[in-house]
Amino acid sequence: MKSYDWIVVGGGITGAALSYELAKKGFTVLLLEKYPTLKGATRYSYAILPYWSGTTDLTNQLFQEAKERHNYLSEELEADTQFRELDLLLTIALKDDPEKIAATFNHYNTVPRLISVQEACEMEPLLNKEAIAGALTVRDGHVSPEATTLAYSQAFTRLGGQIEIAEVTGLVKTGDNATHPYHERITGVYTKGKTYHAANVVICAGGISRYFLKSVGIPTRVYFTHAEMLEIPPVELQLNTTVFTAVEKRLNCEAATSTVEFEQMWDEPGHEFVPFSLDAGAIQFKNGSIRIGQISRVLTDPHAKIDPVQSEVAMRSEIGKILPALENLPATWHHCLIAYSADNLPLIGAIPNQEGIHIFSGFSSPFIFVPPLAKRFANYVAGENDEIIQQLSPSRFV
Repeated sequence: MKSYDWIVVGGGITGAALSYELAKKGFTVLLLEKYPTLKGATRYSYAILPYWSGTTDLTNQLFQEAKERHNYLSEELEADTQFRELDLLLTIALKDDPEKIAATFNHYNTVPRLISVQEACEMEPLLNKEAIAGALTVRDGHVSPEATTLAYSQAFTRLGGQIEIAEVTGLVKTGDNATHPYHERITGVYTKGKTYHAANVVICAGGISRYFLKSVGIPTRVYFTHAEMLEIPPVELQLNTTVFTAVEKRLNCEAATSTVEFEQMWDEPGHEFVPFSLDAGAIQFKNGSIRIGQISRVLTDPHAKIDPVQSEVAMRSEIGKILPALENLPATWHHCLIAYSADNLPLIGAIPNQEGIHIFSGFSSPFIFVPPLAKRFANYVAGENDEIIQQLSPSRFV
């Protein structure tokens, strides 16, 4: 019976990057992914790298590491991640005072520059000058989410890592949990057709992580929003910048719904804690495609049905106010789950009171956090001390 050092559950950016880094340290690794092609949050990500937006020593350090890592990641992985820098425009609504909005960014590591409506329109000619009171601008990083994840996966298999397409349905447990509740150990996973064994299992399942862990009796304080966006196929029309709103409503929804008071309700389907938020924004990829959105809904059922018709109308209307040229372009509606935590930082490490099971999830901005933290996690489990990994342990919420 073959046994691995690590089984990684989930083949998005988190699972692909972590599998690669673990294999690079010499561990035997099996990556299990439900779908043969990318789906979920990785597939529909904007893949923005806001390394200017650190607000603490921890995030400043990680974002600096991320910037350095992305600069040579294509070379290391032997594949083009499409890393580049773009001008980011954060539009300020007509009802808001530009100076007051600008002041809310003063605590960031790099403070975005407040510019006039005219300057914003010179940077992005597609902007509707009648719809904004001004904008903030700063340089952002960007990659292709698909290309980056594929690059990690291919580099992982070159190191001898194994990828299987299979849905994980449960965890293999050993030990007498009835008499020794904290001595039970996870020693593998079940799929629909097979059982796999490992010394360690790590859940990299993004927005479905909470639901999966709860189904096997393991509570953890990771949450999810239902995110919706529109994808426009490659077009000749060109955006010069990345455009988002300066006031991001999604973050307020996440902060309000990840409190201890809601914890029990999170495990009951049918709850919607707050009204949905709509943050109008758009980014164009190197192939000419554009992703616009986004609607975020805090629904406790990960399989909740959402009406795409009303959502598409709402997103088109909002983006049409700021970027009229995009409003009526042919587009496809997409939906995925996005993971987040109670303090906007990921959950990384061993799950308390349960041996052999780890989590690597809750990344609100995965393409900037994951590359440095996957490397740090692999070094940490290989025996290196790492205070940052320790700070991000899920035990901080116990």
